[in-house]
Amino acid sequence: MSNLEIGFWSFPVLLGMIFLRAPIGLAMFLCGIGGLWLATGSDSMFLAKLKSESYSTFSSYSLSIIPMFLLMGQFATLSGMSQALFRAAESFLGHRRGGVAMAAVGACAGFGAICGSSLATAATMSRVALPEMRRYGYSGGFSTATLAAGGTLGILIPPSVILVIYAILTEQNIAKLFLAAFIPGLLAALGYMITISLYVRRHPDAAGTRPPVPMAERMRALADVWPVLLVFGLVVGGIYLGWFTPTEGAAVGAAGTGLLALASGNLTWALFKQSVISTAIATAMIFFIILGAALYNSFLALSQVPQELSAWVVGQGFSPWLVLTLILAFYLVFGCLMDSLSMILLTIPIFFPVVTQLDFGLSAEGFAIWFGILVLIVVEVGLITPPVGMNLFIINAMDRDTPMLATYRAVMWFVGSDIARVVLLVLFPSITLFLL
Repeated sequence: MSNLEIGFWSFPVLLGMIFLRAPIGLAMFLCGIGGLWLATGSDSMFLAKLKSESYSTFSSYSLSIIPMFLLMGQFATLSGMSQALFRAAESFLGHRRGGVAMAAVGACAGFGAICGSSLATAATMSRVALPEMRRYGYSGGFSTATLAAGGTLGILIPPSVILVIYAILTEQNIAKLFLAAFIPGLLAALGYMITISLYVRRHPDAAGTRPPVPMAERMRALADVWPVLLVFGLVVGGIYLGWFTPTEGAAVGAAGTGLLALASGNLTWALFKQSVISTAIATAMIFFIILGAALYNSFLALSQVPQELSAWVVGQGFSPWLVLTLILAFYLVFGCLMDSLSMILLTIPIFFPVVTQLDFGLSAEGFAIWFGILVLIVVEVGLITPPVGMNLFIINAMDRDTPMLATYRAVMWFVGSDIARVVLLVLFPSITLFLL
């Protein structure tokens, strides 16, 4: 069997391991070292590759940004920023029909600007917003669907851990990717709010109302969100203005949110240790997935699968837009089954060489940034797509009284909004690239 055939056979083996509930990092690790052993036929060769990939992966300075952003999210939760964001948004929007749900989406967008994780954003904002939504008569399915969709903003609005990984894989500028994600992130939040407005018009009994808040109280609530603006402006603004690198910016953000959590009185020594340990556990999990993907992609490169696939697609004369549509559809389907990090690490080394051979009328850098934002969005849509969207299960685990079927029915409205946004960004790349 040729190396190319071994490479193609590795895909069904990998998917089979994933469907058998093997951790995705372990599945890629085993397929990688097994494939290298079969392709080289030498124990020393694949062991040498294991040593070199492990060292190059874990010694990468660029990857040190990941634990810093994760720690920043931990401290942001403790500092009370999520509560302040929701109170401010609710004071301005809560009296409208569906306004508390809109406030939850707005708070998710704000918290995503200092968190960088969809699952963490969804879980954190659910603890804050779910009781309020229930208090004002919002139906269970509508409430859980809103928070599941809002949670996806955590990974799109910069800073984003997944965008950092994409930038490293495709050798792109992290700051430019963060900047390109800004307008699509705002469009996502606006689209969700429009969806909420349409939903409550169609289902008026799904959302109650609350009395308006006096303007003085609104101003006080708005003033309480200054820590979020400070951290976001310092980290993202500092990166854009060249004050520090993205890695240094992540460290500044972690230190800043830590000081704010300490000043709020919520950061005790026990919670500090818990935050550091939780960050270490999450970092170890992410790094093992990255190592597994590095070994598997090293094997694929040796087997020439990406190169042969790219040559075959170009040789068939397919329309670039058809190829792009099929790739996005693939991400949309498999995003239901795998987490976004695993999807990016597994597929970008395969798909990116293919799409870069096609002509979309953009510069190489512009295309790479535009494609990265599109991939990020469709992978995140998978987190809320029934029947196995991960965000849906996390939110429903926090609201056991709501049947999963009710969440499924309501969340499809938000999936429709996401698909419309993807179509818009595909048709008009300039929306994504406008700020560059």
